[in-house]
Amino acid sequence: MPARRGHRPSKAPVGRPRFWGRHAVIAALENPERVVRKIWATREAIANIEFNPAIPIVYAQATDLARLVPGDAPHQGLVIEVDPLEDIWLADLLEQGAGDQRPLLILDGVTDPHNVGAILRSAAAFDALGIVTPDRNAPPESGTIARSASGALELVPWVRVTNLARALEEIAEAGFWRIGLTGDSEQTLAKAMGTQRIALVLGAEGEGMRQNTAAHCDELAKLPISDKIESLNVSNAAAIALYAVATR
Repeated sequence: MPARRGHRPSKAPVGRPRFWGRHAVIAALENPERVVRKIWATREAIANIEFNPAIPIVYAQATDLARLVPGDAPHQGLVIEVDPLEDIWLADLLEQGAGDQRPLLILDGVTDPHNVGAILRSAAAFDALGIVTPDRNAPPESGTIARSASGALELVPWVRVTNLARALEEIAEAGFWRIGLTGDSEQTLAKAMGTQRIALVLGAEGEGMRQNTAAHCDELAKLPISDKIESLNVSNAAAIALYAVATR
C-alpha cells in the first residue's frame, strides 16, 4: 500500500506461516487480501467449506496433519500455508478512522503470540481501529496467533512501525488521547478517558511499558483491580480496557 505521508511500516515477516483450526482457516480463506498457497485437509473437515479451486489441496488423515503443526495444536482437520498480509501504513490507518470514536491499541514489547492473538480477538469484538506494534519485540504472523485470534487476524488492521515513539506522536496529531495502562498510576482508566478518541498503550507483562513509551502518553491510568492480585494478563487487561472505552 503506497503511503502519502506518515510513519513507514517495516517489511513483512519472512516466510510463509501455516494456520490451523477451523476459525483461523475459514477466516483466511474468506479474506480477499490473504493469499493462501496450499491447503491440507481431511475430506470431512473441508466438505462444506468454500475455497478457490485454484488453491492446491492435499487430502490427508488427521494424524498426518498433526505432523504439519506444532506439538498438540488442535488443527481440526484443516491446515493452510499462507503469505503474510501486506504491510499497512500508520497514516492510512489513521485516515480510515478519521471522524469516528474507534479506539486504537498500541502494544509495547508484547511478544507472546497467544497474548497478541487474544488481543486481536478482543480488538475485533470491540471494533477497535487496529493495533500498532514495533517491528522488533513483537511476534510475526503465525499459526499460534491466528488460532488464538479465532479469525480476528484477518479482520483487525495490524501496523508495524520502526519507531514506536514517533508513531505515538503521529497518533496524537491525529487527535487521539494516549493513555498508558500501568498499575503504578493513581488514577483509574475511567477518570483518564474523557470524551476524546482513545489510544490505549499496553506494555509487556512484568516489565510493562518502556520509559520512553510512557513519556509519549498523555496520561497514565490503571484498572481498578483488587489488591489481592498484583496484575492482570495483558490480553485480559486489553479486553477490559476496550470494554471501558466502548461503554463510557
